[in-house]
Amino acid sequence: MHASSGKPPRHPARHATALVLAAALAALPALAQQRAPSTGGIYTCIDDLGRRLTSDRPIAACSAKEQQILNKDGSVRGIHPPTLTAEERAAVEARERRASAERMARIEDTRRDKNLLARFPSEAAHRKAREAALDTLRLAIKATEDRLKELQAERRPLENEAEFYQGKRLPPKLKGQLEANDTAVEAQKEATANQQAELERVNRLYDNELARLRRLWAGAAPGSMGPLPAPGNGNSAAAAAAATK
Repeated sequence: MHASSGKPPRHPARHATALVLAAALAALPALAQQRAPSTGGIYTCIDDLGRRLTSDRPIAACSAKEQQILNKDGSVRGIHPPTLTAEERAAVEARERRASAERMARIEDTRRDKNLLARFPSEAAHRKAREAALDTLRLAIKATEDRLKELQAERRPLENEAEFYQGKRLPPKLKGQLEANDTAVEAQKEATANQQAELERVNRLYDNELARLRRLWAGAAPGSMGPLPAPGNGNSAAAAAAATK
């Protein structure tokens, strides 16, 4: 009898087979990723060398081209689009964003034109709204002009008093009163300039609206004329001329 060593007998062939199987199993996921799933159709295309290729799945050699997907009887089931590069995908996305922005702009233009028609069913209604807006500004301008007159009246006695100090330093109180008057006058003049600019802006706004409304009243479709010009662009005369066209 032979003494037992206590270790199981070794089988080199069985051990090698197990290693091969393990390696094959490990490679299966990678192989599955490399092979695109079959759709049941027949893919066909003409490659860059002019050869017609067919396969039961998308053809890698034609990834940059459209590939026809055929039924078993040869009829066309569909089209497999080309695979885009990163630059091509970016260009497609940019076009889609522009198209979306244009659609939203058309919706906004349509909404605005419909609101204009609802607010101003006639030129008389629009003229009345213009006058109401301008009257508010005219009242503000008149109030500023009245305040300027008051400041001028307040300045006369101060200047008369200052004549007694020709060639001398003015008393601090009188000097402060004159400077305060100067500051107040400048503020009112600035307010007048701003109010006048706003008056012109409002007139341009109503001129632009009237030009748009006349076309809408004549039958133009809401949203078909693009955005309404900003009141800061152009001038009232140009808008009025456009309104008559």
